[in-house]
Amino acid sequence: MSGARNNGSGGSVPQTGTTRKTTVQVSEIMAKALEFISPDATVQDAATLMGELDVGALPVGSADDLVGILTDRDILFRVVAEGGDNTRVLVREAMSSALFTCRDTDTLATAMDIMGAYHVRRLPVLDEGGQVVGWLTLSDISRRLLLETGTIREALGELSASGQDV
Repeated sequence: MSGARNNGSGGSVPQTGTTRKTTVQVSEIMAKALEFISPDATVQDAATLMGELDVGALPVGSADDLVGILTDRDILFRVVAEGGDNTRVLVREAMSSALFTCRDTDTLATAMDIMGAYHVRRLPVLDEGGQVVGWLTLSDISRRLLLETGTIREALGELSASGQDV
């Protein structure tokens, strides 16, 4: 039996054919290494850092004082498309200041519900004290859910057993 089932909190989790229920916490799959950008940095500095880190977004501010998120789309639509000078436009002028977050103790389903409700691809993760301790992306979630499904594990196992490069 495959597909998705409702887990009771509005989100869905993959069904792998067993009746075992596992609850994955955000802290188990979030990225813990974060690079913040200052709101007073230029968009060019932010884009350079994004390229170096190979990421599509940066938290703006600090772990103690998150003031926004700057995404590659923010740069594209709020700077490039408007003919802005990326060496003069500051991060604070292009960032998204509406923040949607989750807690490190939240379940993955809760984080997915937040992402779906607000149409965001990434969430800063806060601890009990409200400090940023991680970053959760759709890629993190997809990777986790794909690896948990029996079909993916079986296919990878078959490739490994056949000696093919994966």
